[in-house]
Amino acid sequence: MIFALILVLAYLLGSIPSGLLIGKTFYGKDIREHGSGNLGGTNTFRTLGVKAGMIVTIMDILKGTIATLLPLLFESDVHMLLAGVFAVIGHMYPVFANFRGGKAVATSAGVLLGYNYILFLILLAVFFICLYATKYVSLSSMIAAVLAFTYSIFTGDIPLIIVVGILTIFVVYRHRANIARIKNKTEPKIKWL
Repeated sequence: MIFALILVLAYLLGSIPSGLLIGKTFYGKDIREHGSGNLGGTNTFRTLGVKAGMIVTIMDILKGTIATLLPLLFESDVHMLLAGVFAVIGHMYPVFANFRGGKAVATSAGVLLGYNYILFLILLAVFFICLYATKYVSLSSMIAAVLAFTYSIFTGDIPLIIVVGILTIFVVYRHRANIARIKNKTEPKIKWL
């Protein structure tokens, strides 16, 4: 019973549509009707600006972190990373937003923050270095995801390797349209860094 409860709670946490909530509450905008139509932080940055984008990104990270920590809160033997994966699925396919969510980057990062904060900090640094160099959020996200998987292999932590492998697949798959735009040189670049 506790096992199922934790996974359902993790999914529901992940399903909280941060971009939709911030957009509608403070800006009177449904960000799904603007930019890429995505509910994640990147589209929030583009549609509502840096302040809203930062808030949504932090909220999305925290969804993953809190979900990952649920097994500790309930003193359950559910693996922390399993709860984290359910939060990421909720973020990508949120029940509260007609199953149209984000691209899994920030919530996946939040899972890693809850489980291995050193890896999170390394990836955060890599992300911003790549972002500064390329100005592509999508490319920086995918590079960080692949690096996370590479790092996990060297830890010898089998659950981490499996889950980071899954999260990396999620991130790359959800960015397939961005990959095509990068190849065609039509992917938007950020202007704020």
